[in-house]
Amino acid sequence: MKRILAIVLALVLVVCAFAGCSGKKGNTEVESDNVKVDELPEPNNSKPLVVGYSNFSSKFSPFFSETAYDQDVYKMTSVYLLNIDRQGAVVEKGKTGEVREYNGHNYEYKGPADLTITENKDGTVDYDFDLRDDITFSDGEKLTADDVIFSMYVLADPTYDGSSTLYSLPIEGMEEYRSGMATKLSLMYTAGRDNKDFKYWTEKEQKDFWAKLDKAGTAFAQEIIDYCKSAGLGDTAYAAAEAWGFDVSKFAKNATATDMFYLMADNYGGDLASLSSTETAGSSLADLGFDPSEYSVGIKTGDSADSITGIQKTGDYSLKVKLTKTDAAAIYQLGVAIAPLHYYGDKSKYDYDKNSFGFEKGDLSTVREKTTKPLGAGPYIFEKYEDGVVSFKANEKYYLGAPRTTAIQFREMNDDDKLNNLITGSVDITDPSYSTDTVDAIKKENSNNKVTGDKITTNTVDNLGYGYLGISAKAVNVGGEVGSEASKNLRKAFATVFAVYREKTVDSYYKDTASVINYPISNTSWAAPQATDPDYEIAFSKDVDGKDIYTSDMTEEQKEKAALDAALGFFKAAGYTVKDGKVTAAPKGAKMEYEAWIPADGSGDHPSFNMLTDASKALESIGIKLIVKDLANSADLWTGIEADQVPMWCAAWGATPDPDMYQVYYSGVGTKNEPGGSNYMYDIADKTLDENILKARESMDQAYRKQVYKNCLDIIVDWAVEVPVYQRQNAITFSTERVTLASVTPDITTYYGWLEEVQNIQLN
Repeated sequence: MKRILAIVLALVLVVCAFAGCSGKKGNTEVESDNVKVDELPEPNNSKPLVVGYSNFSSKFSPFFSETAYDQDVYKMTSVYLLNIDRQGAVVEKGKTGEVREYNGHNYEYKGPADLTITENKDGTVDYDFDLRDDITFSDGEKLTADDVIFSMYVLADPTYDGSSTLYSLPIEGMEEYRSGMATKLSLMYTAGRDNKDFKYWTEKEQKDFWAKLDKAGTAFAQEIIDYCKSAGLGDTAYAAAEAWGFDVSKFAKNATATDMFYLMADNYGGDLASLSSTETAGSSLADLGFDPSEYSVGIKTGDSADSITGIQKTGDYSLKVKLTKTDAAAIYQLGVAIAPLHYYGDKSKYDYDKNSFGFEKGDLSTVREKTTKPLGAGPYIFEKYEDGVVSFKANEKYYLGAPRTTAIQFREMNDDDKLNNLITGSVDITDPSYSTDTVDAIKKENSNNKVTGDKITTNTVDNLGYGYLGISAKAVNVGGEVGSEASKNLRKAFATVFAVYREKTVDSYYKDTASVINYPISNTSWAAPQATDPDYEIAFSKDVDGKDIYTSDMTEEQKEKAALDAALGFFKAAGYTVKDGKVTAAPKGAKMEYEAWIPADGSGDHPSFNMLTDASKALESIGIKLIVKDLANSADLWTGIEADQVPMWCAAWGATPDPDMYQVYYSGVGTKNEPGGSNYMYDIADKTLDENILKARESMDQAYRKQVYKNCLDIIVDWAVEVPVYQRQNAITFSTERVTLASVTPDITTYYGWLEEVQNIQLN
C-alpha cells in the first residue's frame, strides 16, 4: 500500500534547516524559530534511536532507489543541490540562507547552493548554481561542482534506467548526447542467434551469449515449472507459463522449459535483467550462469554528442544548466542528490575539459555496484543493512553541524506491529497506518485519551500522494486495442462499480482520517480540482450516454443498483453480450473473468479491500467474475505489475511538489520521445494527453497550468485506467517518554517531514 514509485528522484528533497540561528528577511533581522540546539538537554547516546520501518528493497541509491523507505536510507546519507520549504517551494538561496514564514513562525533554510534563474531573450533559461566551498562527504573528500556534474551525467546516460527523468528536461544538447546508443544486451537479443552482422561483437561472443542464455534460461524456467508442480498448478511448461500469468494463446501444449523462457523473455522485450529479478522462483539468471549486467554496457550505433552543452562548469564550486525553453517543473528536477564522484564513479575518468565525466559513457557498472551501500555528505553514515536493520552512525563532518544522536537504526517490521513496538519500547519513532484502529489504540495508551499525551505524541499531515485502483490498458481491453472506445467502455464498466463502493470502504477503514477523492491527483497539490470548481465531477458518475447515474435523493442501495445498471451499459458498448440484466459472453480479446491484486497482508487489511470484495459480489450478480487476490507480501504486486501479470490492483501513488505528469502518464505515442518511466503500469497511450503534459511544462503561469492539468486529468479518467480512491493522513508517532520532543522538527508538513532536521533529534 505504501510503495511509492518515485516520480522524480530530485523531488524527494531533504531540507536541512540550520539550527538556532537568525537570518535576514528583506532588510530586517528576523529571529529564526528553528530548533534551538543550545537549549536542548544533553542527549542520551547510550543506545541508538530506533525507527520502525516497512521492508526495504536494498536499493539505497540516489540513482536507482524505488520505494520511499529505500529513499529514506539514502536521504540520511545525502545532500541535495536544492531543497524545499514547508510549503513545497524551492529554496533558491541555500548557501546564504533564507528565512520564510510558516504558521506564524519564521524558519531559516540552508542548503549547498544558491540558485539564480535568468530567462534570456532567445527563449532559453539559465540556472546558475553557486555552491558552498566548505562541504565534505562523510569520508572527508570535498564536495565540488564536479560531483554535481557527475551526478547529472549518470542520470542523463543513455543506459540509465532508474526513476529520475532529468533526461526529459529540455537541457541544451541532452537529446544529442543520448542518441545513437543502445545496450549490448538489447542489441544482441534483438539481432537474434542467426545474426550475421558482427559489427559490434564477434561471432564467438554471440555464440557464447546464446549458449549461456539457453542454459541459464532453461534452468530458470524449469525452477518455475517445478514450483508450479509442487503447488499443484500443473507439471508442464504450458501450465507453468499460464499459471505465471503469461499469454499462452500461441504457446504449444508440448512446449519445453527453453520455449517457456523465451516466451517470457519476448514478453519482457528482451529486458533480461527485469525478467530475472521479477519472475524468479528462486534463482536469478546470474545464479544460473548468465549475468545480464555483463552486457549492460552501451554500444554506439549512430551519431552521438560527447557532452551535454547545457551542463556547464563555470568554476570549482559553480555550474550552469541551460534549458532551450521554459519548463516549470525543471527547478525541482534539477535538485539532484549530489553523489560523490570518487565513490560512485572513477576519478581517473573525470576530465571536464575532455568530455570525460567519471565513467565511460554507456557503462554505469561502477555506479550500480554501490546501490546497496550509499555514501554522501548527509548527516549520517550508512554502516550496514543486516537482519532487517539499517544501521547509521553520525557524520561528524556534516556541514550543518554534527548530529546530536550518534547512532540511529531503521528497523523492518510489519505495519501491524509498528504501534505495538512503539508502546513496548522496541522503537522510538514509527509511522503506523493511520486507521481508526490506530487512533483508538493511541488514545487508549495516553492517559488523556488523546492522540498526543504522556506516552505517545502523534503528528499528522495530509499524505503527499493518494490511494488508487489501477487498471492495465494492456490487460483489460477489447481486441488488443488499448485506446479504442470499446476498451475504454470495458474499463469504465469496472471503474463505475468500484467507484460506488469507495465512500463506504474508506469510511470503514479511516473514518475521519481520510476522504474520497475524484481525480487522480493528491489533494495537497495546487493543481487538484476543487469541489467548488464549475467543471468538477464525481469520478465515474456518468453512464455510457453521458447522463448522470445518481440523483441526490438516492439511498446507498439505490446507488449501488444504479452503478450496476450503468456497468451493464458499458459492457454492452464494449461488445459484450448482455441479456436479461446479465453479461453472457465477451468479445474477442476480452474476458468474463479478471483478477484484482491487493497487498492486504493476506488478511484483508487494506483501505480498498472492502471496495474490491463488494464490487466482486456485485459484478458476479451480473455474470462477471472478479477474483480478489490478497497478497501477503506487497513486493509480489510490483513484481507482477512489472511482468504485465496484473489486470487490476490497489496501491498508492507518491506525489511531488509540482504536479508534473510526465513520469506516470506520458507515452510518447507518435513521437520519438521516450515514455515516462512508470507508464508501463497503465500502458496509456494518448497523443492529446501527451501534448497537454508537455504544454503544462512550458509555462510558469500557475492558473494556465492548472487548467491544462485539468484537461489531462479528464483524459486519464476517460481512459479509465485509474480509479482515484482516497486522500489519507499520514501519522508519525514519537515516544513521549523516550524522545526529546523539543528536538523534533517543528511544524512538520506534507513537504517537510521529521527527517528534514534529523541531525537535531535526540533521546532523553
